[in-house]
Amino acid sequence: MSDAYTGGAHSAAPPPPSEAEQRAANNSVGELLSDVTRNLSTLMRQEVALAKAELTESGKNAGKGAGMYAGAAVGGHFVLLFLSLALMWGLDVLMPIGWAAVIVAVIWGIIAAILAAKGKKEMKQIRGLPTTAETIKEIPPTLKPGEQTP
Repeated sequence: MSDAYTGGAHSAAPPPPSEAEQRAANNSVGELLSDVTRNLSTLMRQEVALAKAELTESGKNAGKGAGMYAGAAVGGHFVLLFLSLALMWGLDVLMPIGWAAVIVAVIWGIIAAILAAKGKKEMKQIRGLPTTAETIKEIPPTLKPGEQTP
């Protein structure tokens, strides 16, 4: 028993160096900066690809909403057309044909209201670029791994 008694405690070996620590010890500053530049370039390309995908999805929803609004505009046009004809015929001759035109105009008004409501619903589903915005927020803390984020 030549070793001194340590009271049952074992001395722990230091943890092995991480891959990043090994590269920092073995690579030059130029190589490390080259790696950082390459990684940042890859990250930016991925963010642009994500933004394109999100814009495509938002564009599709915007197109649907715009189509519904266009349908509502056509319906609204027919409302004005038939209401105008109904008023004209109703005042001119006060005959049942005017009331028939009013009924057709009311039907077009209902169709226009339904299309407008559907168009509004489609437009509310446009979310912009939520995933891109979220991942871009993560970039600065990634560049400063030693700092604590609130």
